[in-house]
Amino acid sequence: MGVHAQQEMADILGHREGKVSETPSSLGYRMPAEWEKHAGTWISWPKDPNTFPSGILPRVEAAYVEMVRALAEGEEVRILVDDEKGEARARSQLRRVEQASYLRVRTVDVWVRDYGPTCVRGKDIALVRWRFNAWGNKYDDLLPDDRSGDALARETGWRVFRPGIVLEGGSIDVDGTGRVMTTEQCLLNPNRNPDLGRAELEGALKENLGADEVVWLKSGIEGDDTDGHIDDIARFVGGRAVAAAVEDQIGDPNHEPLSENLRLLEGHRGDFEVHRIPMPPRMATVDGRLPASHLNFYIGNDAVLVPTFGGSSDRVALKELEGAFPSRSIVGVDCRALVYGLGTLHCVTQQIPAL
Repeated sequence: MGVHAQQEMADILGHREGKVSETPSSLGYRMPAEWEKHAGTWISWPKDPNTFPSGILPRVEAAYVEMVRALAEGEEVRILVDDEKGEARARSQLRRVEQASYLRVRTVDVWVRDYGPTCVRGKDIALVRWRFNAWGNKYDDLLPDDRSGDALARETGWRVFRPGIVLEGGSIDVDGTGRVMTTEQCLLNPNRNPDLGRAELEGALKENLGADEVVWLKSGIEGDDTDGHIDDIARFVGGRAVAAAVEDQIGDPNHEPLSENLRLLEGHRGDFEVHRIPMPPRMATVDGRLPASHLNFYIGNDAVLVPTFGGSSDRVALKELEGAFPSRSIVGVDCRALVYGLGTLHCVTQQIPAL
């Protein structure tokens, strides 16, 4: 058994016995803000027919091409593929993109933000491997992606911390200086960690992300099968600034929940500068509303990738984020096909911080 495998087994056994005292926080690790320097970005190339049927998949791949080309201007994009066939498919779409590499890590679906490891930085880079249960055991066919997260962690060779807690990367956002933001609807949902209360979960976030304050919002948007992920409704965008989704149409089901979240942010000791970003027009299929949101943007080294949906809110969102990130290019990516899978740009990316 190799050194990293031994550490992994020791962490697992130690947590089972309640003996682990070393945490990322105790060893000086913290989760950097997304706008801090990246060494690269992980994505998983789309292929699951249950998520993206054959009539939609080419449009999803087109969005991936836009995304990878924009990110590759400033960082390496590390693309997860199942096998030689999967790599050939991705390469055929990404001709002449030099800052892309391919990792043979088998996955079921694209949501690496949620099943992949969370990177923390200290004297080196380490990983926090939360457990993934397909958003409260909603999708049995996606449960194997918990093992995909383990495989990706092993591929890095970095130290891995295992809190033994169910948590998805899209449910948290950090400012890099001690604050982590999340929602009660998701983290306190009994379909994740039924034996843990608010205080225990706060402690886990602080110990594993190097945070000293948890900012709790209430709930997420209609159509979000993740039970209120923060990356659809509010994001740190630098310093004291937060971007927040708003829905001005009073009859819309998102109006009151987003208004309540906005009140919490604006009333948070008066120390947040809030950028209001409108929700896009309602999008739906026969199965119900899709969770379209401009807040599901991804901050790369040189570019901020922003989901667009072909409505009037696109222009407003791009302009507002241009003001929040004046040193980066703001790149709109058409996500009308990608959101069919119930997520967009932030959901399919995971940053790898630079030392």
